[in-house]
Amino acid sequence: MGRYLLRRLLQSIPVLIGITIITFTFIELAPGDAVSGLLMTAEGSAGNIDTAALRARYGLDQPAPIRYVRWMGELLQGNMGTRILSGTPVAEEIGRRLPATLQLMVVAVVIAIAIGLPLGVYTALRQYSFADYALTGFVFMGISVPGFFAAIAAVYIFGVRLNWFPTSGYSTPGQNLGPIGQVLDILHHMALPALVLAIESSASIMRYTRASMLDVIRQDYITTARSKGLSPLLITIRHTLRNALLPIITIIGLRLPSLFGGAIVIETIFNWPGMGRLYLDGVTTRDIPLIMGMVLISALVIVVSNLITDLTYAVADPRVRYE
Repeated sequence: MGRYLLRRLLQSIPVLIGITIITFTFIELAPGDAVSGLLMTAEGSAGNIDTAALRARYGLDQPAPIRYVRWMGELLQGNMGTRILSGTPVAEEIGRRLPATLQLMVVAVVIAIAIGLPLGVYTALRQYSFADYALTGFVFMGISVPGFFAAIAAVYIFGVRLNWFPTSGYSTPGQNLGPIGQVLDILHHMALPALVLAIESSASIMRYTRASMLDVIRQDYITTARSKGLSPLLITIRHTLRNALLPIITIIGLRLPSLFGGAIVIETIFNWPGMGRLYLDGVTTRDIPLIMGMVLISALVIVVSNLITDLTYAVADPRVRYE
C-alpha cells in the first residue's frame, strides 16, 4: 500500500505541473493583465497611474516563460506569491477561504449519498413500479436543472417565502450561542447551499446505484442466496449492495471535483465565504498569483479525491489489492 501511494503521488507531480502550464498559458492569452484590473478599481484616479512602472513593479514587463519559472521557483519554496491588488499572501487568502468550501463540499457529499444511495437501492428492488418511474423523473430533473437556477429557486422558496433557512452568510453575527449552538447555527446556514449543491450528485448516484444493483440482482449467486432462504434484507445488504459498490464508488469519486467546482456559483449566490468569491475576485482583477494558487489547490483536490476513490475500492472489495 505504501509503495502504491508513493507511486501515485509521484505520478501526480507532472500532472500538476502540466495543469499550471496550461492555466498560465490561457491567462496570458486572455486580454488584459493585473494592471488592467488595478485600473478598473482605481476609478477616477486611473489617469495618474504610471502603468509602465506598475508592470515593472509586479514583474509583468518580463516575458511569460520567465514569469512562470519565477512563480514555480517560489512555489517550490512554499510561497504561492502575493495578491497584486491587496498585497496579502495568496496562501493566507486561500487558507482563510478553503475550510469553508471543504465544509460545504463534505456536507453536500454526505447529503448526496444519503439521498441517492437508498433511493437507488429502493428503485432497483421495485423496478417498473410507480415509485421507480417517479424517482427516475427526479433523476432527470436533478441532472437537467442548472445549479444557479436551483439555488435561486431555493432562496426564494425556502428562504424568502417559507423562511426556513438563512439566504446568505456563514453564521449569525453578534450572538453568543456557545460551542454547540455555534455549530448548529453554521449547519443551519449551510443546509440550503449544501442541499442545492447535492441535488445533481444525488441524482447521478441514484441513477448509477439503480443500474448497478439491477446488474447484480440478476447474477447466479443472488439466486443461490435466495434459494438458501436468506432474508431479503440480508441479501440486499451483504450480497447485492456490497457487490454493486464499485461503480457507485467510482461515480462518487468523479462527483467530488464537480462539487468543488460547482461550489463557486453556489457560494456566490448564497454569499458563502469560501473559494467561490475568491475565484471571482481573482478573475475580475486578473490577479495571476491568486488564480494560479487556486487552480493548483483545485488540482490537488482532484488528485486527492481520485486517490481516495482508489483506496476505497480495496475497502469495498477484498479482491482489490494495491502493491
